[in-house]
Amino acid sequence: MAGAAGAAGGAGATEAAGYRPLLFSIAYGMTGSVGDAEDLVQDTFLNLTRAQRAGTTVTNLKAYLATSVTRLGINHLGSARVRRESYVGEWLPEPVVAFAERPGDAPAEHAELADSLSMALLLMLEALSPVERAVFLLREAFGYGYPEVAELTGKSEANCRQILARARKRLAASGADTPLPAARRAEGDELARRFFAAAAGGDLTQLLDLLAPDVVFHGDGGGKAQAVGKSVAGRERVAQLLAFGFDRGRELGITLHPATVNGRPGAVSYDPRGRVAAVLELDIVDGAIRALHSVSNPDKLGHLGEVSDIGLRRVRER
Repeated sequence: MAGAAGAAGGAGATEAAGYRPLLFSIAYGMTGSVGDAEDLVQDTFLNLTRAQRAGTTVTNLKAYLATSVTRLGINHLGSARVRRESYVGEWLPEPVVAFAERPGDAPAEHAELADSLSMALLLMLEALSPVERAVFLLREAFGYGYPEVAELTGKSEANCRQILARARKRLAASGADTPLPAARRAEGDELARRFFAAAAGGDLTQLLDLLAPDVVFHGDGGGKAQAVGKSVAGRERVAQLLAFGFDRGRELGITLHPATVNGRPGAVSYDPRGRVAAVLELDIVDGAIRALHSVSNPDKLGHLGEVSDIGLRRVRER
């Protein structure tokens, strides 16, 4: 994607490239997919190039690019949701990962969205229409004013206010989370450290103590990797599932590396050859783990490095 912004040419190329993190964040929030977000950003820069070559004068480059990527995202969601109707198992967003010990590994555009787009929130946004999702993200996650939201989405300002009120009501009923303040983030990191220590030691009692009574485990294998067929709820059931999974992982030589996943504590698991096997995100609220999101679908891990085949389902299991 490095050459996409350069395609805009002229003195505006550098300025356009500077907006890449924002554009990726909007596109990822709309799609929940790293690959699709990168494609939408690429298309946005190509649209800019075509417009400039056609003689269009762009007076506000940031607004032009944000409008383009937002509307591309709205159009994309229609076809994406049709594809998800045939998705095998539970669908989860592609994880965005940052390692504390290797901050340079995560592209800047991935890091910018870390505090605002958890997997839990992205899953809840799936209940919104494409336009509702765009309005909510632009206003709540990226702080645009109503006049700007109206311009970016092509709706009236009054309509955007109504759309946002409707979206807020729907998400509030689902218990949507918000960006984590520093204090809660530090608390979550410490609880995550205890969680992974208990998992490493096979301490089922301690695992139980760290889980909320109504905790839910979500797994996405996409029909290609081993994963729970549907979400598992309840402290005891989730603890037993985790204990079994971590025991099996130790037998296979799987190692866990703590990471920040979509702005929440988590980990990336690697096989003995150093290939990515899965990503786990912990949603921590009020001192307990409320939800766990595990992505093992190999199609959603390729942006993190070479993907392992250790957990792939065999043809006879399908």
